[in-house]
Amino acid sequence: MSALTAPAPAGTLLLLVRHGETPTTGKVLPGRAPGLHLSGNGHVQAERLAERLAGLTLDAVLSSPLERARETAAPTAGRRGLEVVVDAGLTECDFGTWTGAELAQLARLPEWQAVQHTPSAFRFPEGESFREMQGRMVGTLERLCRAYPGGAVVCVSHADPIKAAVAHFLGTPLDLFQRIGIDPGSVSAVALAEGRAPAVLTVNSTLEPLGALGPP
Repeated sequence: MSALTAPAPAGTLLLLVRHGETPTTGKVLPGRAPGLHLSGNGHVQAERLAERLAGLTLDAVLSSPLERARETAAPTAGRRGLEVVVDAGLTECDFGTWTGAELAQLARLPEWQAVQHTPSAFRFPEGESFREMQGRMVGTLERLCRAYPGGAVVCVSHADPIKAAVAHFLGTPLDLFQRIGIDPGSVSAVALAEGRAPAVLTVNSTLEPLGALGPP
């Protein structure tokens, strides 16, 4: 290597985890309302996550402030002797007055077509816009990249913030982000390094061990 060649910046592996199932998954838009916990299957998914990440050296386990996310993060952190660090930047989208509504009811609203097909122009009534949510989530992950250069970090969040972040790092327009599937308990992995293009390593992984992943 030439003496004038600077070393490549250390990449950070960000493991984007959607929290496990809850009793209302697929039925209700819970948003940021407190008091929603994992179901029995959700706890199974959280334990499976810890097993699937067993081959990785982790620098930190971070979580959205909401109970279902913190409960998903707990087994992984516990097995490593780490504390779950709550980061508000990983929280769910603020659905405003739609918080707690049944999805079947929302799907009958004319605004639902905008949510599905032109989300870049939509703001939830008295809540957050999809653009604001994406900016918040991407900014949080870029901050974590700087905080843990060369490390591996678990980030437990929610479906829409993860989908929006994955779309950003893939270079996919926000209006197409609903095409990305993010299942409960799934892992999507992104490698970030300042000055380099992001690398999306896996999306919506739910079964295989992930020990082969590592900071680039």
